[in-house]
Amino acid sequence: MNVRITLQKGALLPSYQTDGSAGADVFALLDSPVTILPGKRALISTGLCVEIPQGWELQVRPRSGLALKHGVTLVNTPGTIDSDYRGELRVIMINHGDEPFTVDNQMRICQIVLARAERADFVAVEALNGSTRGTGGFGHTGL
Repeated sequence: MNVRITLQKGALLPSYQTDGSAGADVFALLDSPVTILPGKRALISTGLCVEIPQGWELQVRPRSGLALKHGVTLVNTPGTIDSDYRGELRVIMINHGDEPFTVDNQMRICQIVLARAERADFVAVEALNGSTRGTGGFGHTGL
């Protein structure tokens, strides 16, 4: 499946790190390093604009290594890039760690996964069919 991408000067194409990778790493495109203080967030540029086939989306996900080693993740995850969006892919990073975290130019900051995006037909009804779970919500099945 082709995803067409334009790159600003200095931007890198997303890349899969192994043959079995589901997500392609995305790299920061920065004029200068950005330091994210603990508890703060920053909008990080990638220099990428994408054209995704209709009926598909790109899901933006955090990198597990950044989360484990530094407490750095994404605010809205998974984020969705819709097939009709043509603006720059920018990522909202947050530092849940104890130390300032610096994002450098061309650092791998997140990953993207191409996924089908089925559209639902939402239908208003008077009542829903029953189920075994019923209205049981958070934690109703125990630990």
